[in-house]
Amino acid sequence: MKILPVILSGGSGTRLWPVSRSDYPKQLQRLVGTASLLQQTAQRLSQNKTVLPPLVLCSDSQRFLVAEQLREVGIAPSALVLEPVPRSTAPALAAAALWVKDPQNTILVAMPADHFIADQAAFAQAIDKAAQAAEQGLLMTLGIKPIHPHTGFGYIERGDPVNEAEGIFEAKRFKEKPDEATAQSYIEAGTFFWNAGIFVFRADIFLEEIGKYHPEIVKACRAALDAGKTDLDFLRLDKETFAQAPDISVDYAVMEKSARVGILPVSFKWSDIGGWPALWAIGQKDGKGNVIEGDVLLKDTAQSYIRSDGRLVAAIGLNNMVIVDTADALLVAAKDRADEVKDLVTQLKKAGRPECREHAQVWRPWGFYESLAQGPRFQVKKIMVKPGGKLSLQKHLRRAEHWIVVNGTAKVQIDDKTLHIGPNESTDIPLGAVHRLENYGSEPLYLIEVQSGDYFGEDDIIRLEDAYRRV
Repeated sequence: MKILPVILSGGSGTRLWPVSRSDYPKQLQRLVGTASLLQQTAQRLSQNKTVLPPLVLCSDSQRFLVAEQLREVGIAPSALVLEPVPRSTAPALAAAALWVKDPQNTILVAMPADHFIADQAAFAQAIDKAAQAAEQGLLMTLGIKPIHPHTGFGYIERGDPVNEAEGIFEAKRFKEKPDEATAQSYIEAGTFFWNAGIFVFRADIFLEEIGKYHPEIVKACRAALDAGKTDLDFLRLDKETFAQAPDISVDYAVMEKSARVGILPVSFKWSDIGGWPALWAIGQKDGKGNVIEGDVLLKDTAQSYIRSDGRLVAAIGLNNMVIVDTADALLVAAKDRADEVKDLVTQLKKAGRPECREHAQVWRPWGFYESLAQGPRFQVKKIMVKPGGKLSLQKHLRRAEHWIVVNGTAKVQIDDKTLHIGPNESTDIPLGAVHRLENYGSEPLYLIEVQSGDYFGEDDIIRLEDAYRRV
């Protein structure tokens, strides 16, 4: 049996705003440790030589970020599959199972990309046990032993033992997020476990079961794969056919209905990092119960989560608070109400504010740009181009640009001229000129761009050619 990790990287993580945003959501952020949650997930089973490289499902808008983060940790995925429209986990996993060439001998390990697991060895051991049960035809799920009556998680009740020696049971029933009294009764019963959303099953068994309950999902996903197209390193599912699949989770579509579901209770430290209080709960605390990230100075402050992604943040006399400071947004909230940040994100969306969608630093396949200052007829940006990266051949109708190189050497095309400019050198891009910027060196290229004109939106970029097929 081959084991194929399937990483589901489609969430937006609105409860972790202002760090998590729709174009750069929580799974791509470094929230715990030096690696992003996606990178940690991809590395979770990578030491096992019998495990295949992961298949990753993500959105079109995040494809280059996902690919770059996997490259950073040395993981070449089996496939990067682009979901053209969001359709929850059942269609995503159906597409993954249909992609498999040998479904009878391939076990899928479905993992959300935004979870934290402290003990990697314990997780790998649990997956090994679950895979052995899945080989015999069970749809396996991991159940996290609850440490307190959490009302934000779904629960699974274990039934009769299937393999008592290995600690595997029938999954008796799935329960929705309970109220506090019900959650407490689950804890006291000792037979209920948090639903982690981690599933292990043979590809053919899963397709058989989902085909029994939702044949329209299998039909739509098969058609989307058949009509899909390869784009650089990505597999694009066909939008029209994939959109015909219902938007439904694998829990509702299969796991709550099938008689072939098993549960493996586990007790390793796990979190879905559903909001800032969850990050506080798993974080390393100081003597007063504070979790501090970045440049932070405190006095008489306790039981709080305080994070700075840049400038100094100072706090006095606070208790049970969340403070998160980014380059363009500051969140201050009582810790017990921090989950309500999703309501603020809704307000930002309705107002058309970019802060719900992107950061001041905006990533592109060639690197990033960051807005430093803006006035009535000017904007100043910092631009970084990765080694080998190049911007599209483009022009602007409403702005001219002045480029000043700070580090590295830039190859610049302006109409029919080609220039090479190094540190402390500059060039002008006249209004309407066809131009391109390229870093052909071995180190990152940094430059300052000064724009002048009457409009600076990204929709004033007219692409003529593009190495990343964005034309």
